[in-house]
Amino acid sequence: MQTNNFKKNSVAVIGAGSWGTALATVLATKLDKVTIWCREDEVAVGINQQHINPLYVSELSLPHNIIASNDLMEVVASHRILVMVVPTQFTRKVLESIKSVVTKETVFVSASKGVEVETLTLLSEIYSDVFAEQGDQQSCYLSGPSFARDVIKQLPTAVAIAGKNSDLVEEIQHLFSAPYFRTYRMGDVVGLELGGALKNVIALAAGISDGLGFGNSARAALITRGLTEIMRLGVHLGAKPETFSGLSGLGDLLLTASSEMSRNRTVGFRIGKGESLEEIQKGFREVAEGVKTTLSVYRLAEKLGVDMPISRAVYGILYEQRTPHSVVSELMERTLKAEHEEY
Repeated sequence: MQTNNFKKNSVAVIGAGSWGTALATVLATKLDKVTIWCREDEVAVGINQQHINPLYVSELSLPHNIIASNDLMEVVASHRILVMVVPTQFTRKVLESIKSVVTKETVFVSASKGVEVETLTLLSEIYSDVFAEQGDQQSCYLSGPSFARDVIKQLPTAVAIAGKNSDLVEEIQHLFSAPYFRTYRMGDVVGLELGGALKNVIALAAGISDGLGFGNSARAALITRGLTEIMRLGVHLGAKPETFSGLSGLGDLLLTASSEMSRNRTVGFRIGKGESLEEIQKGFREVAEGVKTTLSVYRLAEKLGVDMPISRAVYGILYEQRTPHSVVSELMERTLKAEHEEY
């Protein structure tokens, strides 16, 4: 099913950080108007009056048909498709707060990445918990190698969209298709989510390695072996192995672990240079999701008995005050094994 008349589908973006703003610019090429919900009054004023997001991507001009609002309940009640770009750890709270105004026609497109710390659940499970069958069948998930500034500048980008309702996935695929923004559809929700979430942990590891001055060879090893343990956990949770060789797996991992534009790699790099996590986080307006995801993944791997040595090493640095050099030594001196084995 291909749906081209998007004017009939009122769309709102919930969350006006850099990524929410970027997705709003994509939608603005397809729709007469795109509403974006902002928590900060300053952002709403900037978007509506100067056509910039003054707190997150202030150097880039935004389309004039993006309209900002601070009224979350009104925005949710008056739009069919809600593109949710709320940090993972706040998603459940936001969904619970809007439950009373969500209608049976409401569609969710989740563009956040992570695993909820308190429950160790994926975002798709949060939507199912809050909205039952509607959350299961009327939700899609968008992920892939994409930096907000690249998208706002209309540089070529490709992502993947997953969901259980194939007709809905195809509709959302076409909605998010632009000459510079290509989308692929899939049915493996778990694989897409885990690839997008766990690559942030490996990006932290790659940044730490770069900060320590270990060079390109070490980074390549971390990315390769990191993908192996992401796949190991994913297959354990029912994901398809081939998903992790795609855009939401290898593609997103390569971008996030190797680019200086990556928040997660930057946090890792500064840790490798000797700064404390507390010092680093004070200077970040937006969340580096990998910090919380490291905690979630460590707990989940321990609970399920899945071996994830790189993620465990990052956990040791972030949450146990281990030194980077000590965990690197442990990683390198583990018992020798075959590279390819059963997951």
